[in-house]
Amino acid sequence: MERRPGVPRLLREINDRAALELLLASGPLTRGQIGEMTGLSKVTASQTLARLEERGLVEVVGEQAGNRGPNAALYGVIPSSAYVAGLDVGPESVTTSIADINGEIVAEVSLSTNGHDDPVALVHNAVVKACRSGKVALSRLRAIVIGTPGVVDPRTGDVRFSFDLPGWHEGSHEALARDLRRPVSIENDVNLAAIAERAEGAAKGVDDFVLLWVERGVGLAVMLGGRLHRGRSGSAGEIGYLPVPGVPLAQDVKAVPGRMPALAGGLQTLISAEAVTELAGPHGFAGGSAADSVRAAVEAGDSGAPFLSELARRLALGVASVCVVLDPTLVVLNGEIGRAGGAALSHRVEEAVARICPIRPEVVAGEVKGRPVLRGAVLAALDQAREEIFVS
Repeated sequence: MERRPGVPRLLREINDRAALELLLASGPLTRGQIGEMTGLSKVTASQTLARLEERGLVEVVGEQAGNRGPNAALYGVIPSSAYVAGLDVGPESVTTSIADINGEIVAEVSLSTNGHDDPVALVHNAVVKACRSGKVALSRLRAIVIGTPGVVDPRTGDVRFSFDLPGWHEGSHEALARDLRRPVSIENDVNLAAIAERAEGAAKGVDDFVLLWVERGVGLAVMLGGRLHRGRSGSAGEIGYLPVPGVPLAQDVKAVPGRMPALAGGLQTLISAEAVTELAGPHGFAGGSAADSVRAAVEAGDSGAPFLSELARRLALGVASVCVVLDPTLVVLNGEIGRAGGAALSHRVEEAVARICPIRPEVVAGEVKGRPVLRGAVLAALDQAREEIFVS
């Protein structure tokens, strides 16, 4: 029988990867537990751990008492074996998180943009300050993922259009990678929120769902078969421009004093933060931000019901349009307004959708704490860094 060259090496790589993935997912384990959970023999498990120790990826972190004989050594992934950075970039600030290879946050820093729109200088300063805060050398970063509003071209990795970030244009992706001398990825912010919700939030373990982001602007993330659907040009999910009955198209909207043209026309005219604030006034919930108004209506109980019901009706126009095309398992409401509405708003949206189309999707509010875009950026960076470790 002809022997296939490289097979023993391939098997070693598969075993090493299986053990490392298990330790990253489960935490410290004994050699015996690793063998049982991966199907490796004791000898093979020992050899695998020895190789991972030699590469500086795992170490003995303690002991587990047994019924008989000496205590078994517990092996864990060395947190400092690699670090990643996740960024949430907006028009007024940029927030950076540095995480170790286990996903633990070691530093988080927010900086004002101060009107600067040069993406290279902005990101460089943000990453360097976060690394200094966490006492992590920039050279230790294995991956950097940046979340931005707007359309990201999946072919070039550049921001193709963002009303809020005019300085981000073709060539920014390459310039950032060259400046930081590290792998850099730019991703739409709503897509990153969906990654976070699927990993740790309301859509945990769900392969087919959509996430509707309702804040200053409006966006949609589509997850199909456990993978983000970005579309040919990266424009999948620009639901704010969805034509709806009784609302002018974006191209027909003239500049109105005080209203940004990019946030007018189509569905966004009805559900953007500006529109929600306008809706809240007649219902007695004016004052503060749109999210504050929604939160106050939820707390008001019955007196807040008319406002929430009308908002739900508006949201349902977009949700129903998506559901009759994709028929997703779940719809997650996110962004400041979606999270502020919580169950009171999501249940109303679910009922409103069922009234206007033959599909009744499950609609829930996002559950990821803090900044879901930032958390999604960290998780995406961890996936990249771990893949690099597995294949190196």
